[in-house]
Amino acid sequence: MSKEQVSINELLLSLDSSELQEAEQVRAAVNQQLSTDRGGAVLSCLVEHYLDSSSPQVVFLLSSIREPHHKLLLEKLNESLSRPGSRLAGLTLLGHLIRKQPPWVHHMSRSALLASLLRCLKTDSDIVVLISGVLVLITLLPMIPQAGKQHIYDFFDVFGRLASWSFRNPGHVPVVHLVHLHAGVYSLFHRLYGMFPCNFISYLRLHYSMKENLDTFQEVVKPMLEHVRVHPELVTGTQDYELDPSRWRCYEVHDIVIECSRVSLDPLESSCEEDLSSSSLPHLDYLPAPQSPTPSPPKSPAPSPPLPVMMTHQSPLPPASPLLTPYHWTACLAPPLRMISCLSWLCLVPPRCLWRRRRR
Repeated sequence: MSKEQVSINELLLSLDSSELQEAEQVRAAVNQQLSTDRGGAVLSCLVEHYLDSSSPQVVFLLSSIREPHHKLLLEKLNESLSRPGSRLAGLTLLGHLIRKQPPWVHHMSRSALLASLLRCLKTDSDIVVLISGVLVLITLLPMIPQAGKQHIYDFFDVFGRLASWSFRNPGHVPVVHLVHLHAGVYSLFHRLYGMFPCNFISYLRLHYSMKENLDTFQEVVKPMLEHVRVHPELVTGTQDYELDPSRWRCYEVHDIVIECSRVSLDPLESSCEEDLSSSSLPHLDYLPAPQSPTPSPPKSPAPSPPLPVMMTHQSPLPPASPLLTPYHWTACLAPPLRMISCLSWLCLVPPRCLWRRRRR
């Protein structure tokens, strides 16, 4: 072991110190070593330390990585996803990093890490890994929309597998975990339909025309289809245009998130911008009218107004499960799952100041 590795290992032992001043000094020392890290030894030690300890201080340090050091970081994350013992920790670290939208995130569309993530979602049988992985994928898609040209059918295969898994439960996992997985599949459906509607509908038509998939369609996919509008691209777009990388040149990440939310009929998934621009808010429509200062003649009682749509909303989840959206269902998770889930969902909704669509 080199002197540099010995030095960084000694520093990492004090990285999570409860003494704020000491922790700050250690972070500064590690950052200095990172800036002069030629062979990647410091970065490798940081990743391995996180896989062993889940240290939030390591996340803070790794989030400052800039090009070209990102190449080694992606390689180390890819290695962690390739090892079953470190796969969950690797997914958690990846979720923490992409939530911060680092400047190198677009390189993931051509990296082996994305292929490993998709392979994990298509083959792994650990329910916690599947939930974590699908949340990372949902968060990542608006950041690398150009990846659809190469991986579009991988995305669809992931959806098909997880939709079937959440219905058939081949691993006989507890129902509470299936509810969480179903919530992830529900949001993946909205993301794929919002970004690639022509290709996605074509896939659904082909995949669920098979007899063995009809029950999954009836119980899982059909209720989801009933909670989206007809996408305008189904009329004016084509499958080839959807996969053209130039389509996304004028879109920022938050633009894509908003475009996906525009086609949702679910009031908890739809765009806040759209709700605020509507004629009036539902709960304000039913406030009593101000009393007139002069007596008025008695009037016949008016019929009761209809309930707002939000009050009659029915969930696309199975009848035995309540509707759990990213903002609600993570609070119900057991602590390990909650830690994994919340960090990925935070990236899905940009700050309120970004909800106003960028003028183009």
